[in-house]
Amino acid sequence: MTDHQLALPDGRTLRSYDTGPADAPLTVVWHHGTPNLGTPPAPLLPAAARLGIRFVSYDRPGYGGSTPLPGRDVASAAADTAALADSLGIERFAVLGHSGGGPHALACAALLPDRVLAAASVAGLAPYGADGLDWYAGMTDSGVASLRAAAAGRAAKERHQRDHGADYDCEFTPGDLAALHGVWSWFDTVVGPAVAAGPAALIDDDLAYTAPWGFDPGRIRTPVLLVHGERDRIVPAAHSRWLADRIPTADLRTRPDDGHISVLATAEDTLTRLAARATP
Repeated sequence: MTDHQLALPDGRTLRSYDTGPADAPLTVVWHHGTPNLGTPPAPLLPAAARLGIRFVSYDRPGYGGSTPLPGRDVASAAADTAALADSLGIERFAVLGHSGGGPHALACAALLPDRVLAAASVAGLAPYGADGLDWYAGMTDSGVASLRAAAAGRAAKERHQRDHGADYDCEFTPGDLAALHGVWSWFDTVVGPAVAAGPAALIDDDLAYTAPWGFDPGRIRTPVLLVHGERDRIVPAAHSRWLADRIPTADLRTRPDDGHISVLATAEDTLTRLAARATP
């Protein structure tokens, strides 16, 4: 894997990652969760190699080596993704996001319809204030408090993060914990470094999730795969069900015994299905 600093027209830089090769049959742009760095998911690289997939990705603004962009919305991921693809000479690609990466992947599907071949959101959020969805229902108490603070604005979120950020409890399931101590211990390499410089990028993410996203998921026409664990209390499965009801091209797959991390046991299958849907 190689990484480099991509200069953007607005003066920002993105730290980006590329697993190559340049002539791979399919490129998948990975969109990371909160708080993570953007390195492609190492547990999926062997499957990607078998499928002829080139993973590329980037640190969202404020994370790792990418310039902060306070006030960014979810939709802004589309322009950054297009700039990354342009810099690598990639015309068309698929997108894959986990958790907070899910909305950013959907932004690309909605706003880059001529370039995104297919999209997958694993354990991803629905838009804040979505009609007919009790957005907080089923979330952990600490998650509700954190996101309600974000919905109240930057000052409230910064205050909450300062006073209660260390108290956040993911309430991972036993399956989640097993995954985090097994193959998906990879998260240790992207979570700690993502917050090493402080919580600013995490705050920007949560503010974006709880504000207008800047696009309507219901307008997506490219194939979309939604995967969710029914025991997820970080992002309840009702979020993906809501999206599936509104995205005409969506295929929803739920896992009754999985949580937020253990659902990634299906990630190789998700990647295979994404590749099949991305066939031009």
